[in-house]
Amino acid sequence: MTEMPTPPIKAEGAYRTIGELSRDTGLPQHILRYWETRFPQLRPLQRAGNRRYYRPTDVALVQRIAKMLNEDGYTIRGVQQALMAERKRPAARAPLPAASYGTILAVREALVEALEQDAAA
Repeated sequence: MTEMPTPPIKAEGAYRTIGELSRDTGLPQHILRYWETRFPQLRPLQRAGNRRYYRPTDVALVQRIAKMLNEDGYTIRGVQQALMAERKRPAARAPLPAASYGTILAVREALVEALEQDAAA
């Protein structure tokens, strides 16, 4: 018997087909299609012939839903509510590194100076 060749490893940001996502996560394809009906946030691109292509954000969401359901003990409704609550919360912005403030101030000063020179001309 000949062994099946292993599929090539895709880049981290590459889109995944439903078969690839199923293989990578261990979730059956019918479960992934079912989740699309239950979680409005999960919307893969659909191309000709209704082929699904999952973006990296979709892949991360599938992994997160699977963890919440299978490890954290959430129900489908519980995951829906948790995801909806997150959408309503404003996203926390990471503070800029201290070095960025200096750069921003330098750019601001250069712009102010350029505007003053333009107004004087």
